Amino acid sequence: MSIWGKVIGGVTGFAVGGPLGAIIGAVAGHHVVDKKKGVPRLGHEEKQVAFTTAVIVLSAKMAKADGVVTREEVNAFKQLFHIEPEDVATVGSIFDEAKQSSEGFEPYAEQIAEMFRGDWHVLEELIGALFHIAKADGTIHPEEVQYLKRVALLFGFSDRDFDRLQTIYLGGWKGKGGRSVRADDAYEILGLTKAAKDAEIKKAYRDLVRDNHPDILMSKGMPQEFIELANEKLAKINDAYDRIKKERGIN
Repeated sequence: MSIWGKVIGGVTGFAVGGPLGAIIGAVAGHHVVDKKKGVPRLGHEEKQVAFTTAVIVLSAKMAKADGVVTREEVNAFKQLFHIEPEDVATVGSIFDEAKQSSEGFEPYAEQIAEMFRGDWHVLEELIGALFHIAKADGTIHPEEVQYLKRVALLFGFSDRDFDRLQTIYLGGWKGKGGRSVRADDAYEILGLTKAAKDAEIKKAYRDLVRDNHPDILMSKGMPQEFIELANEKLAKINDAYDRIKKERGIN
């Protein structure tokens, strides 16, 4: 069964608990009373369901940030996450349930931050998924960037961390009209400055490749359906390192 089928099955909502579990339960026709942030020691499948539900819910809340949901964003969501035709309607129900809910995005972000506390690279992938949805219509709205920054801060990232993530996911990206949104910075992608020594650069690169390997991310709760995003991020990291090596003559 795909991760989407597991999400819409509803049963896992009781294990996940909190606002994410309530959303799952509402769509599945159940009533989840538990409003705690999360349940300790969730299993691998429950973490995958929580991650996936968080992407849907936080995307829906982001759609409210700029006040409009475009067809391009909806289509990009379906294509990016390989939602099978039979699952589209119910995934849409989760999106609509979250969008119409009067509850803000903060409780959902706080719950997912608690579930993946310490698994920074899994949380980075979730931010990356939201960046992909935000730029799907060819335009990044200031309200969307501010929303993403607020989510990142609730996840425990610093302002500098967010700048690095923005560089990874928007660096060199060209929106409508061919205007570059943000210049790519190879050093920032590696979390360094130009003052870093060669040995520091090599170590940072090795650590990032290890921590962002798809197998590692999946073992921590990121579903298979999101691996293409992880591979795209890894390609950005490799490209940044290659450019720095060429610039410095590093072997």
